[in-house]
Amino acid sequence: MSEDVAAAYFARSAEALGRAASDRDLLEATRAIADTITRALRDGGKVLIAGNGGSAADAQHIAAELLSRFARERRPMPAIALTDPAVLTAIGNDYGFERTFERQVRGLGRSGDVFLAISTSGRSPNVLAAAKAAREVNLVTVGFTGIPGKALRELCDVCLVAPSDETAVIQQIYMTAAHAICALVERDLG
Repeated sequence: MSEDVAAAYFARSAEALGRAASDRDLLEATRAIADTITRALRDGGKVLIAGNGGSAADAQHIAAELLSRFARERRPMPAIALTDPAVLTAIGNDYGFERTFERQVRGLGRSGDVFLAISTSGRSPNVLAAAKAAREVNLVTVGFTGIPGKALRELCDVCLVAPSDETAVIQQIYMTAAHAICALVERDLG
């Protein structure tokens, strides 16, 4: 029985990644996000990244790929995952959980920076509040979400929509796209 569950999960994942690989809108969004990040970094900006739970871990993963390296030696690229527990709990305690990322975007973001909002559902109140704040302070807003993510898509200049409504599969697709984005940015800024 457990082999059937594992095999079924792999099959769903492979099928979803296959759909993503031929999804013109997703591929176009991947390239547009890479170009957006490349321009911002070339102009002295940085990337701020936020998400909850698994998406918080993904935010840290993406920031690490940019700050350290993805596939080759190069200069570090400024990226910050807005996931520091002390900061999150201080803001959450003083202002409420919904403002945990919004306060950081306002404090750390500068015009021309990129804010990458990650929400598989596209409905996370703190991510949406941060995306609204990013637009108000003139950051370029980029999103990673799944099919249900209409609310987030409406707040983004560019949004990658994984062709799934299953959280884990959405995360697999957008992390594959994130790796492609890192590869493109690294190639262009090397």
